[in-house]
Amino acid sequence: MVQPLLSVENLKTYFVKGDVEVHAVDGIDLTIYPKQIVCIVGESGCGKSMTSLSIMGLVPKPHGRVVNGQIWFGGQDLLELTENQLSAIRGNDISMIFQEPMTSLNPVLTIGDQMSEVLLRHRKITKQQALEQVVKMLEFVGVARAKEIVKEYPHQFSGGMRQRVMIGMAMICEPKLLIADEPTTALDVTIQAQVLELMKRMRDEFDTSVMMITHDLGVVAEIADHVVVMYAGQVVESASADSLFEDPLHPYSQALLKSIPSLDEEKEMLYSIPGTVPDSSKYPIGCRFAERCEWAQLSCTQKMPELREVKPGQFARCDLI
Repeated sequence: MVQPLLSVENLKTYFVKGDVEVHAVDGIDLTIYPKQIVCIVGESGCGKSMTSLSIMGLVPKPHGRVVNGQIWFGGQDLLELTENQLSAIRGNDISMIFQEPMTSLNPVLTIGDQMSEVLLRHRKITKQQALEQVVKMLEFVGVARAKEIVKEYPHQFSGGMRQRVMIGMAMICEPKLLIADEPTTALDVTIQAQVLELMKRMRDEFDTSVMMITHDLGVVAEIADHVVVMYAGQVVESASADSLFEDPLHPYSQALLKSIPSLDEEKEMLYSIPGTVPDSSKYPIGCRFAERCEWAQLSCTQKMPELREVKPGQFARCDLI
């Protein structure tokens, strides 16, 4: 039986300021296997990005902290490691592409210096050897004139080129797990397609697993092996990509798919999910989607449904299924 590469169990990440306690991530379970691409989807504020920061040990302090759970990777719980131990894993075994390529690169350092820094931190090689590997990686991610690019600065690149550099920097140590937070945001559709194809190549050539955070279901359909749907800090559905698109079980998953515009249907009003996401500091005791759900019953507001296996390999958090 194939062992998981990453296993997140009952993860809770809260933010406390004064008397207000915000439950950004509220008891999620997540499993990623070797060479698997898992997409985390949901509305803004549902906890997608905070889940990734929790895995990386980068929850903003002093107000944010992981209050419960385990994050198993390589046989060890990442939450039990010291900062020095985590630093040895970040960028080496687990890498992350952050949400804003325009601001994630240091404007006063050359691309070569920034990418070399990762190698020099984790590998016992010379600066010249590091630069040679940087050039090879830039060529792999599709950056033209790689030998000249290493001497240039981020402001000299387009958004798409900066994103390729960010991907190259994240992959320079050939990590086992790549976390990509909205890697196609603010890119035109042509560049988006190229970036997604690059993700698949990395999975195939480096045996890298990918955890991709996105709100774009078109991206999910293109690249995902498995999909985790989050709502209000919780996982509400977890299924293979094929199962989710063919037969979504949770009402929120169904509503998300229903809201995608279709070119095949006659012109009609675009569907939108009624209501708003509940306040993350005042979650209801029952189902968090109940107030927006067209099938909700009184019992839905009185008891929190468990995430359970409804079909083989397909889990949903709904007692009405």
